[in-house]
Amino acid sequence: MLDNAKAFIFDLNGTMINDMPYHIGAWHQQLAALGSSLSVEEVKHQCYGKNDELLERVFPGRFSMQEKLSIGANKEALYRLEFKPHLKLIEGLALFLKKAFDKNIKMGIGSAAITLNIDFVLDNTQSRNYFDVIVSADDVLISKPHPETFLKCAELLGMAPSDCIVFEDTPKGVLCAQKAGMKTIVIKGMHQESEFADFDNILFFIEDYTHLSI
Repeated sequence: MLDNAKAFIFDLNGTMINDMPYHIGAWHQQLAALGSSLSVEEVKHQCYGKNDELLERVFPGRFSMQEKLSIGANKEALYRLEFKPHLKLIEGLALFLKKAFDKNIKMGIGSAAITLNIDFVLDNTQSRNYFDVIVSADDVLISKPHPETFLKCAELLGMAPSDCIVFEDTPKGVLCAQKAGMKTIVIKGMHQESEFADFDNILFFIEDYTHLSI
């Protein structure tokens, strides 16, 4: 099914690295310190989009944009501190990236993560050279599930959306790809296959990249 692949677009968190529990934990600590009573499970369902968008959902109208940026920066610093000892690419991904690169398949990252976090991952896993373009939360006006992130990736790669295969791990990420007119491969992590039942753009599900061939 990947025999004629032209371009791959990867989400980052939960798709290239198993770091979502660390993001959720960092947000849970930060939100609790601000007076939130949300459980860890409830925070999990808020972990999408930009940091200021998340804060606005949890505390509507409470913080200025500058305050939201400061809170978000503190959360990201806590995440990087706690996740760094465990930072590594999902099993099989390093070899898969090399094979795709050797076959001249264009690759990009389209993530709601901030640029600083993407740099943190790429530089500590020595994988930056595989990617032709990077689109972060800092590069779009509206984050996922709005399709801007993936459409911008395709444009920068010089590819039609229909020629791009997206790697994602969340229903909202798959929805973003669907809105962009792109097929997806879903990495099963913190979500069950049943949560993706409404989507018709999923090629298949994988546990990791170990047995995925081109």
